[in-house]
Amino acid sequence: MGSRSTRPKSPSGQFGGADRRDQRRNLGAEERGGRWWGPSPSNPPVLGPMTVVGQSCLLHNRRGSVTILHRNDSMDPSWSMEIDNRFPSRHHSHHHGSSHTTPIQRALRSLCIPLERLHIMKGHMMQDMCKGLSRQTHAQAKVQMLPTYVCSTPNGTEKGNFLVVELCQNQVRTVLVTLYGDGNMSPQMMYKIFDMPESIMQGEGEALFDFIAQCVSQFLAETTTSDASSSEERLPLGFVFPFTCRQTQLDKAELLSWSKGFSCSGVVGKDVVQMLQSAINKQELSHVDVVALMNDTVGTMMTCCTEGRPCEIAMVADKGSNCCFMAEAYLVEMAEETSGRMCVNTEWGCFGDDGSLNDIFTPYDESVDEESSNPGEKRFEKLVGTLYLGEIVRHALIALTAEKALFTGTDIAVLKEKGVFTIQHVLDIINNEDGTTDVKRVLEVLGLQPSERDCGRVQQICRAVVGRAATLHAVGLAAILSYMCQTRDMETLMVNVGVDGELYKGYSRFEEILQSVSRLLSPECLATLLPSRDGSGRGAAMVTAVALRLAAQRHAVNEVLGPLRLTHADLEKVQALMRQEMERGLGKHTNATASVRMLPTYVSHTPDGTERGDFLALDLGGTNFRVLVVHVTEEGISMASEIYVIPAAIMQGTGEGLFDHIIDCIIDFQTKQNLTTQALPLGFTFSFPCQQVGLDKALLLTWTKGFTASGCVGQDVVQLLRDAAQRKQHSGLQVVALLNDTVGTMMSCGYDDPKCEIGLIVGTGTNACYMEEMRNVGTVEGDEGRMCINMEWGAFGDNGCLDHIFTHFDRVVDETTINPGKQRFEKLISGMYLGEIVRQILLVMTEKQLLFQGRATSKLQTRNIFQTKFLSTIELNGLALRQIRTILNELELNASFEDSVLLREVCQAVSLRAAQLCAAGLAAVVEKMRENRGLERLSVSVGVDGTLYKLHPCFSHNLQKTLKDLAPNCDVSFHLSEDGSGKGAALVAAVACRAASSGQ
Repeated sequence: MGSRSTRPKSPSGQFGGADRRDQRRNLGAEERGGRWWGPSPSNPPVLGPMTVVGQSCLLHNRRGSVTILHRNDSMDPSWSMEIDNRFPSRHHSHHHGSSHTTPIQRALRSLCIPLERLHIMKGHMMQDMCKGLSRQTHAQAKVQMLPTYVCSTPNGTEKGNFLVVELCQNQVRTVLVTLYGDGNMSPQMMYKIFDMPESIMQGEGEALFDFIAQCVSQFLAETTTSDASSSEERLPLGFVFPFTCRQTQLDKAELLSWSKGFSCSGVVGKDVVQMLQSAINKQELSHVDVVALMNDTVGTMMTCCTEGRPCEIAMVADKGSNCCFMAEAYLVEMAEETSGRMCVNTEWGCFGDDGSLNDIFTPYDESVDEESSNPGEKRFEKLVGTLYLGEIVRHALIALTAEKALFTGTDIAVLKEKGVFTIQHVLDIINNEDGTTDVKRVLEVLGLQPSERDCGRVQQICRAVVGRAATLHAVGLAAILSYMCQTRDMETLMVNVGVDGELYKGYSRFEEILQSVSRLLSPECLATLLPSRDGSGRGAAMVTAVALRLAAQRHAVNEVLGPLRLTHADLEKVQALMRQEMERGLGKHTNATASVRMLPTYVSHTPDGTERGDFLALDLGGTNFRVLVVHVTEEGISMASEIYVIPAAIMQGTGEGLFDHIIDCIIDFQTKQNLTTQALPLGFTFSFPCQQVGLDKALLLTWTKGFTASGCVGQDVVQLLRDAAQRKQHSGLQVVALLNDTVGTMMSCGYDDPKCEIGLIVGTGTNACYMEEMRNVGTVEGDEGRMCINMEWGAFGDNGCLDHIFTHFDRVVDETTINPGKQRFEKLISGMYLGEIVRQILLVMTEKQLLFQGRATSKLQTRNIFQTKFLSTIELNGLALRQIRTILNELELNASFEDSVLLREVCQAVSLRAAQLCAAGLAAVVEKMRENRGLERLSVSVGVDGTLYKLHPCFSHNLQKTLKDLAPNCDVSFHLSEDGSGKGAALVAAVACRAASSGQ
């Protein structure tokens, strides 16, 4: 690898250096001189291709080692080119005009690409990648970014027998791979290669697949026993099909176009997996199932994932060129999958077909393109693929001979023959580091008569062509590395890259150039190159094995999560049951046994916008309580408030002591606000179970939340407050209404929207209220007008009517609460319980070896350790999965990438069910209101409060979507409540005063 030293400084302390022209020097080669020259200690070192990096130069010497030299003013500019070590004349080497350069120099320069241009090319590649991934721009993208539906890499547990069929250039290769679940360290492989007649390659498609199936049949007959082939054990097959396909599943792919000499009829546009399966079935191989289709690039990545080393990028530098990598699935818009990652086949061979590479195309490249079977297409591949490199060299040699720079006075007719100069010839020439003897031998075998100078110049041309191909591969790799780093929101990316192909294996400096140039272009990324071991055989077996492992895992996951997934019919049933319990709760004779209590609140009106004045509000629901003054004017509502603490001794002392303390705080607040001379109407939010018998009269049923003050249960809470005011001789208190936070939520939103007639709380707990017709409220006398009903729907299902949707996890959570069998609907929905439901699911999945390698930590076994806020964080759209792993690390769980994906799925299942059940309850409410009012279509608003609804990234969307499905005749809008228990309480008091003054 290159070593980097500190850049020399000028006397002023600034970095010494070169002008802008120095920074634009080429990555490439230049020949100099007029006679042969041997290196001596006094001369500059003999250099290979060089890259200018700002003021730094990446230099490759003839032996392949790399150093970084740093430029200063005295540095010879001629070092920016490859120097033929046999030419001493350098005095005019830095001039660029054609009058000062030889044909060889111009040829070599044309094959060199400045670093600045490489950066631009990398940017274009990334732009094209984004186009290919986007559903809107995919059709116009040249880098197609095809989803492969490979969503995981091997983890070493894969085992079994796997059959692979690879369609090669003119052969069919069949491979039987046995994996032992030992980390894929020592798979057993048997294979056979069948030659394919040219008539098959260009005949009918059906004949092609029949031929492949016959090869499979013959191979299995030779490698498996008759007992094995006739057994009921399935033999999964992976199909390596190296042609451009539109893949819609792992086992479904339509051929887009043939290449590589194939032109079988009746296949383009057809599902090639189905065609192969049909052909296999004809051979009576009923136990063979085609389960995965891939190209060789994906196989290369998979075979490099063994021995506990995840590999997320693969590059094949062969006759064609391609790269694949594991992209964030939500960015792959052409596929339905949105969680985890998916391997994307870039098909980058077509990069530049839009003309973006025209400026680096040489006349030799143009000639190769024109002579190809697809002119103007696959332009990038024609610069880098081994199928074309020999041809580029051939055209360069023809052009240089015409300029009398090569083979002067000799016959070069052999070079006129297309295909005569192969990649093997090129590799034999450039890999020779010891003079030109082997070069001469290669050229003479071709029928040429080279001089020693010809041999040196041909070697330079070959090195320039192949070096450029390696450099362009590095540009593509750098684009992918930077893209992965950015989309994963990482400062640095460390990743393994599987590499295979004729150019990688055959060119001794390919790996060095690939790493050096990609590091220059993407310094934030560190790529480790791993040689592939039979990507199209062993790797394809890995793809197939992983597919089966994931299918088995998916089946097990679905068994665990299936009970939480509610169908439309399930939700309709919940809606109908809620409606039934609502009717029972409203009925005079059935109210006592109803699970939904439907408590009258004696709030008969919602705000209409005409309310005016100053009002006090008191909010008591925990260890802290608030006192507020609310000013309602034409301009709107303004508030001032103060929070007071209730000491534990008072919470658990006498009722008189508690309410005396509350009055003391109210007096303190009124004094601070200069309100002691006014008797302002007060709305009292009292968040404890009460039986309300009037707007300002409610009997406390029981204390909760740590309160045990004596002498209060069964008493009128408002009267207790009034009695305390009398004891304190405080006359400035006029309690006009007592309410709970759900009613306050409806009222606070109703001030801004008169259509707001429903309140909904979805936070630590859950509840709803709505405006019911008085004629339907059997528990209160009178039939005129409407009244707000506090549903107390958290207890829905306490009578057993929801037992059919309760899962094992729900029952375990219920049994461990302080009130088993109570508030059962709330325990399916509210924030207090969702995290614990998730934890119970994780324990079961870990026990089933689906998570955390089957190892549950003591922290995971701790009740309530998995907080509901984790669900909100984990389900954030686009949240990098490494952040999920950070959450799991807090629970001392060593989570893999797949664990993180599965955890997100568990959280989504639990929160989605909660939102759907909440919607089913709400659907019963809005449909009842619509029917009450005899409307074909109801338009109504809901005031909502609660941390789960407000903070969870998906809850509100899922609730609203489900509500629309269940109540299609109701147009329901939602408003987030602002301080329902404070502002809402004041507005209840304001509405009560307005109604009293107007005689309503």
